[in-house]
Amino acid sequence: MVVLVKKAWVRTHVARQIKPELSGQEVHMVGWVHEVRDLGGIKFIMLRDASGLCQISAKRSELTQDVLSALDGLGSEDVVYVRGIVSEEPKARLGVEVKLKELRILNKARQPIPYDVTGKVPAGMDTRLNHRILDLRKPENKAIFRIATTALRAIREFFLKEGFVEVRTPKIIATATEGGAALFPVQYFERRAYLAQSPQLYKEQLTTVFEKVFEIGPFFRAEESHTRRHVSEFTSVDIEMAFADLYDVMNVLERLIAHVIDEVIKNNAEELSLLNVTLKPIQLPLKRFTYKEMLEELRMEGRELEWGEDFGTEENRILGRRHPYYYFITHFPTKAKPFYIQPCEDDPEVSESFDLMYQWLELASGGTRVSDRSLLERRLREQGLNPESFKSHLAVFDYGMPVHAGWGLGFDRLMMVLTKRTNIREVILFPRDRFRLEP
Repeated sequence: MVVLVKKAWVRTHVARQIKPELSGQEVHMVGWVHEVRDLGGIKFIMLRDASGLCQISAKRSELTQDVLSALDGLGSEDVVYVRGIVSEEPKARLGVEVKLKELRILNKARQPIPYDVTGKVPAGMDTRLNHRILDLRKPENKAIFRIATTALRAIREFFLKEGFVEVRTPKIIATATEGGAALFPVQYFERRAYLAQSPQLYKEQLTTVFEKVFEIGPFFRAEESHTRRHVSEFTSVDIEMAFADLYDVMNVLERLIAHVIDEVIKNNAEELSLLNVTLKPIQLPLKRFTYKEMLEELRMEGRELEWGEDFGTEENRILGRRHPYYYFITHFPTKAKPFYIQPCEDDPEVSESFDLMYQWLELASGGTRVSDRSLLERRLREQGLNPESFKSHLAVFDYGMPVHAGWGLGFDRLMMVLTKRTNIREVILFPRDRFRLEP
């Protein structure tokens, strides 16, 4: 015999739906106690659910003894059921409140809560990440991931409309994509394997099947750098296109960025306001500067770099101050780029490559790929890699490899820009870096 247990609560509205136009209507709500203010004869409860916050006013003289007992036992982060009447209240934080009629504590939180969700007590990054679930309950932190949801949806919609096929490549691989550095080795039964740094080799191969592919997925790099923009597990947005060069895929990238920004502006006004962020549509095409031109700009700023030297943090900050917007740097030295990047035909010392920058932050990297097997084998040897380790990839080049190009975009870094966060860990639910493996 099945015994049906009646729920102790029924929800009719969420916090975001409580508006002045509902004034006089009875509502049933559930959520967490965000904050309690006790003014003696009246208590104000900030009720929080996934949609936002709502103020509940509890006038002691109007409540039954059972409700008063529940009210007096209320603590931060308790899970509660509330029944009340919506009342327009200009003095309330949100311009409206719910006058309490019934209160039930559905589950008590352990006291004291180890982290202040209201944000009144400042906390460092380590404390926040140690109590990440509580940290994510803060409205402004939830807003980051609502914006991320919009951005991910916009990315998929854009690619599907452009005729791309979404793919899912292996995350356990036998061969390093970009050399042996920054790899996480794993024991794969009796063999040594690695966590994938990128889908690079697979997406190149897949252009011979689908021509245009994209992937949004997790990838891994054993970053020694412990900075505000480096983590060990990150989300990458990758594309690869057959019958395309660097200019074709740069065009796709800048149109994607413009589309994502437009969608966030349209769909996340409330979240942007909560984060005190103002986004504006960008004008296309984005500005393009060659590596050589950027060397000249750095010299004008007193930074002398030899041809072939990489731009470090200080150089990128200088360039970012000169270019406080999205822009491309193109045609890097061939020796500074991975083996699969195509050298320029008229000057092999220069590659058909690019980086997408926002101010000083690198967001994406890409270019035309090598499509000739013999050249690819030579590029592997030049970078100290053994072509034998890439034999399954090289074999595909014998089956008809088209000219192709692509890029990889760091989604988490893009989210830093969209939400104006200064630490990449703020835009990742559970970040992993050199020193953090939990929670």
